[in-house]
Amino acid sequence: MNQLRTMMKRLLMLTLGTAIGFAALGFGDAGQADALSKSTADKLVNYADNYLGTPYKFGASTSTTRYFDCSSFTKHVFKHIGYNLPRTAKEQAKVGRFVSKSNLKKGDLVFFRVPSRGNIIGHVGIYVGNGKMIHTYGAGGVKFSSINTTYWKNHYATARRLGD
Repeated sequence: MNQLRTMMKRLLMLTLGTAIGFAALGFGDAGQADALSKSTADKLVNYADNYLGTPYKFGASTSTTRYFDCSSFTKHVFKHIGYNLPRTAKEQAKVGRFVSKSNLKKGDLVFFRVPSRGNIIGHVGIYVGNGKMIHTYGAGGVKFSSINTTYWKNHYATARRLGD
């Protein structure tokens, strides 16, 4: 009986080790989150660019483009390419697939914690490449910002990828 138990433990460890090894090599589910195609990501960002300077208003209605909050902006822009995102950043952070910060691609959603709201996910932007996102927050409304500035870097939470 002890010999069978030892053999089962070894088999389990071998199986677990193999699964971890394949995942680390990119054969696991987390490594295969397909990004938007280049043309779709370009279309998304080019459409988002049309709203540069549009004022920020917390709690903005999704039925207007006169002003946006962060999640109404991403919801509106992604709708243009056929995705119906949830209303809030917190809910948007549950769609698509996780992608690590080091593997961000144009069109990925990037999420940030907001300390004034209990340190929960409360901000979202669209990654545009070269360490930048397009988003809306505060003065200036819709704008490009580096995700590597002190504030955004310190409050980065996660990223999600939607695929074609």
